[in-house]
Amino acid sequence: MTTPARTTDDSRPVLVLGGTGTTGRRVADRLRRSGRQVQVGSRAGSPPFEWTDPATWALVLEGVGAVFVVCSPDLAAPGAPDVVTDLARVALDRGAGRLVLLSGRGEAEAQRAEAQVRALAPDLVVVRASFFMQDFDEKLLLEQVRAGLVRLPVGAVREPFVDVEDVADVATAALLDARHAGATYEVTGPQMLTFPDALACISAALGRPVRYQQVPVDAYRQGLEDQHLPSEVVDLLVYLFTEVLDGRGEHLGHGMQEALGRAPRTFADYAHRVAASGGWG
Repeated sequence: MTTPARTTDDSRPVLVLGGTGTTGRRVADRLRRSGRQVQVGSRAGSPPFEWTDPATWALVLEGVGAVFVVCSPDLAAPGAPDVVTDLARVALDRGAGRLVLLSGRGEAEAQRAEAQVRALAPDLVVVRASFFMQDFDEKLLLEQVRAGLVRLPVGAVREPFVDVEDVADVATAALLDARHAGATYEVTGPQMLTFPDALACISAALGRPVRYQQVPVDAYRQGLEDQHLPSEVVDLLVYLFTEVLDGRGEHLGHGMQEALGRAPRTFADYAHRVAASGGWG
């Protein structure tokens, strides 16, 4: 962790972009519990925030002391680095003193975004996260898990799936504590798992089998298109489940230990927690 360039407290609100999403809402909750005022940046917010409409940015950024930047639909999407850089420039011009960027591992566009924003804001904190455990119970794979069969174009690649609770813990610490200034934290789970390994954990927690089937990329793409998803979302998911999950991420990060001095949560703990809550029915 780098030596802080600034240690003064900032009582201004924290803007959480994507504050109703998987990571953002958790960060917002933690900030509120810490006593910090939170402003949520979203289409439904007041004032509204739209990544595709820069005219909405300045008003949302007015008066905030820190910003948690979660790019939609993803930092790996084409053009995202330039959009995020433009947003960072507006945030700095409006007086935001701290930026924390949610990024990915092994994604060229994400790394380009990190470099461009850090050139503007050397104290930028980057939180690089592996694939979320919560992909199995929130939105993306939920219905497939409930149905007992997950179909993806991923082979025997191992991924250190991370609990979003850990990602949110690191991001919140970076937003509240200037000692993290300039750091890059690679936050992963503590073990490498294939998708069948992950589903075996879920099966054990549920007490019923959830199987895995590898499908051709074309069939996966067609299945997404049959759900009438926007073409850019289809392209992004295909990219993430093929090019990004090609083995480049088969290593553990130590961001939890570096940022907070503790080990990350395990996939088995996550699976038992969700099963006990009835999240998979």
